[in-house]
Amino acid sequence: MSEISNISTDEKVLPSQNDSATNHAETVVNSELTELSTDEWRDRIFLERQVEKAFYTAAKALKEIRDRRLYRSTHSTFENYCRSRFGFTHRHVNYLIAGSLVVDNLVGTNGSQILPTNERQVRPLVSLEPEQQRLAWQKAVEQGDGKIPSGRQVQDIVDKIRERTKVPNPYHVGEVCILLPKDNPELKGKSGCWGVISYIGNYSCTVETWNAEYTVKIEHLKSLELLDEDCQFMQKLCLRLRRLHQIENRDSSVDWLCSGLGKQLKPYLSPLQSKLLDHVEQEYRLA
Repeated sequence: MSEISNISTDEKVLPSQNDSATNHAETVVNSELTELSTDEWRDRIFLERQVEKAFYTAAKALKEIRDRRLYRSTHSTFENYCRSRFGFTHRHVNYLIAGSLVVDNLVGTNGSQILPTNERQVRPLVSLEPEQQRLAWQKAVEQGDGKIPSGRQVQDIVDKIRERTKVPNPYHVGEVCILLPKDNPELKGKSGCWGVISYIGNYSCTVETWNAEYTVKIEHLKSLELLDEDCQFMQKLCLRLRRLHQIENRDSSVDWLCSGLGKQLKPYLSPLQSKLLDHVEQEYRLA
């Protein structure tokens, strides 16, 4: 397989004047963090060096760090680790990992061994089924006279394939839906979580949950079919939970509360839930 290089940097987080203080605070080991073994530390250092190299290598290294939770001795979440260590946003990491899975699908089926060299080239393929991914990439290579196609060329091929099998997007901005992981590895552990749709594409939606944002195919969503006023309540609740999740060095009980409410599919809070949420917001001066 040819070298797969060039990490896209368009979604890196630009450093601020407070970055050094923030990074120091995040890397302090406290009672909620778990020490790594000597072997795990060795693996983490090796994988971090891979992240700083090529697109495919970086994506595979990030996925292993995430799956094995090798960030756990210094950071409470994978998202915070990526932001602090590499300056990567959660969305950018998702793009990298999803892109690497497309490359895995192309390897071994591409007779010419012409493979993607950056994540932008494969991003349009993520929403397609494996067989369609291979077909679209092959057509893009052919139209590029055997050269590595650009992301725009790949997108044009994908658009043509989608037009032949176009299914109207049934959702709308502000609608509240449940995430259905199915075959999407980026939704692992998100079964039963609800989110609010913030963007509608032809074949996908961007959904905001209490702790992340996902762009998924419509088959990975199921509407709660709420009334407009109930949707408005859930939208406000989602915003409150996201604000709590963004607090640095928050107590673990905050995520416990947010995670529980993030899976409650009812458009209201019990009196006790309301008091708990109000108290936490007051504790962190968000009320």
